[in-house]
Amino acid sequence: MAKTGNDGALGTKEQPFLTISRAAQVAVAGDVVMVHAGVYREWVSPANGGTEDARIVYRSAGDGEVVITGAEEIKDWKNEGGQVWTAEVENSIFTERNPFKEELAGDWVFPGKFVPHLGDVYLNDMPMYEAASIERVKEPKAWPDAKFAEESKLVWYAEVGEETTKFWANFGDANPETEKIEIVVRPFCFWPEKTGRNYITVKGFTICKAAPKWAPPTTLQEGMVGPHWSKGWIIEENEVYGTKCVGISLGKDLDEGHGRGPKGKGKGGTQREQEVIFHALLGNWNKENIGSHIVRNNIIHDCEQAGVVGHLGAAFSTIEGNTIYRIHHKMIIHGAEVAGIKLHASLDTQIRNNKIYGCYRAVWLDWQAQGTRISRNVFFDNKSEDFFVEVCHGPYLVDHNLFLSKMNFRNLAQGGAFVHNLFAGRMVLREELSRWTPYHFAHDTAVAGYNNFSGGDDRFVNNLFLFDGDEDSTVKPMTFFEHLPLPPRKPNKEKGQIMDGVPDDSVCYLYPSGLSAYDKYPDGTEKMPWEFTEEERKERKEKYGDLYPLGRWAIPVQIKGNAYFGGAVGSSHEPDAKVCDKAGITVELSEKKDKVTICIEDAELLGGEGSELLSADALGQTYHAEMAYENPDGSNIVFDTDFFGNKRPTGNVTPGPFEVMGVDALIRKFEL
Repeated sequence: MAKTGNDGALGTKEQPFLTISRAAQVAVAGDVVMVHAGVYREWVSPANGGTEDARIVYRSAGDGEVVITGAEEIKDWKNEGGQVWTAEVENSIFTERNPFKEELAGDWVFPGKFVPHLGDVYLNDMPMYEAASIERVKEPKAWPDAKFAEESKLVWYAEVGEETTKFWANFGDANPETEKIEIVVRPFCFWPEKTGRNYITVKGFTICKAAPKWAPPTTLQEGMVGPHWSKGWIIEENEVYGTKCVGISLGKDLDEGHGRGPKGKGKGGTQREQEVIFHALLGNWNKENIGSHIVRNNIIHDCEQAGVVGHLGAAFSTIEGNTIYRIHHKMIIHGAEVAGIKLHASLDTQIRNNKIYGCYRAVWLDWQAQGTRISRNVFFDNKSEDFFVEVCHGPYLVDHNLFLSKMNFRNLAQGGAFVHNLFAGRMVLREELSRWTPYHFAHDTAVAGYNNFSGGDDRFVNNLFLFDGDEDSTVKPMTFFEHLPLPPRKPNKEKGQIMDGVPDDSVCYLYPSGLSAYDKYPDGTEKMPWEFTEEERKERKEKYGDLYPLGRWAIPVQIKGNAYFGGAVGSSHEPDAKVCDKAGITVELSEKKDKVTICIEDAELLGGEGSELLSADALGQTYHAEMAYENPDGSNIVFDTDFFGNKRPTGNVTPGPFEVMGVDALIRKFEL
């Protein structure tokens, strides 16, 4: 493909096609589609898939940037006075649907100050902010929830008529007559219209500016690029940006349950999601047909719902080496599906070596995180939390990560194992008795059972906890989706700080840096909770008050080999833990908050007498799934290298992600 080509040509190197779409109609297994530099304003919809042994590869030719975009440039802007400009386009410019007419709506979208639309206007490649009225375009004000206040003053408004769509825009000091102004006109950039287009590689492109719909787990999960319910895609070395919803979708298709409940008086979301899962199992949701994708070494930014999303279709996949930032930073709308990476049913999925920062939330695993491993990722400057696990039974394994935001972990699940991580923020912990979700047979989509979440069944081994600098170490109530800093709470003589109008079973608790959140749970040395007498339950209730798990079935936890520095609070389950008033490690953000520097100030402080080398078989099995923490092929995991790949000794292993014992050339200061 080349911008000098012709779609009537042969499609060879000597006689290239003009569009990628033309090649996508004829490419078959084993073909390589080489795309030369240029801007390709089209929706690429592959007609065919490849095979495991003969993929179809779409890749940049390497002679310059290749842009696949869902936007068109608009040049006929008229000044209406001051910084306000107008333009009008024929509705025939829009493909499939007019995104400036389509409202951004769907399951788990929370009502905001106004209802936005799928469309976007771009000033020099960056999406501007939609305004609720022409008046707000004329007198722009900083959006109160935006991460970047000055950017939020660059606004647009659109009115859709029968024949045309008219835009009002405030470009600030920019002149649209000399700058590049685009509007989104297509729903997708690289997305097969039909399902089952397997084994396709998409490599080396800039994929930007499209208008997929909001992507909840109970409907078709659209994205600017994605396999659309296929198997074995590789999406690598691309830059993906510029949508109100999802950049890369690995998620479910239309047929596996699309808005099945009637509007208004329909079933609850949890029940509908359960139905979707069983509908998919009756279809072709299994390892032979769906998932096993690789999303690797991409740069993903400015996607307002999620950078990567996937329900069911992300199973058995690998997401690695990506840089993800500026996800859900505008916050014109909010919802329950926003994160750098948001996955449901991440069975055996590996999330590793990613850098996720400046987002609302970094990684959110929701339902059926089983066999999932989150390893060697770097998280910082995320507004809510770095890692959220919701209503999952595990086992999921979290090792050698750097959790550096103000809130590290929100846990409404059980069955997690945390090994050799660095935690530099706070934690939220709560049981979830009102929802029942499935767990599976090992390394399979087949459902083995259902249960709710009394909490526990977690393991924390050989982690390093740093004090976050907040001298107020009290346990604070918060709502399900709140982020830090928390608003002031009204005092109550009996309960302390409370939230008016929030039911008790909707309250979470924010704990100080460390593992004191788990003091209320039993450990393996105690009776099992269901063996407690009524008197013993009463004693625990009196000791822990509202923080005691509501159910009598809280599962024991395993906590050992951790270290608590600089004032981080240890756990009562670990009375002999290493505790030090000094920090030993400092964390600094760059001025632009796009890089983080870790400085190991005192390696001797981190070292000393430590634990023996750990392997995952020592972590046991999770209670409900009765599954070990193991690789997708069933083999054991040995934690014998640190964050950088340095070899760990067999004894006196250093807690945290960095090994300081026996390493000759430890990097003491590094930038990530």
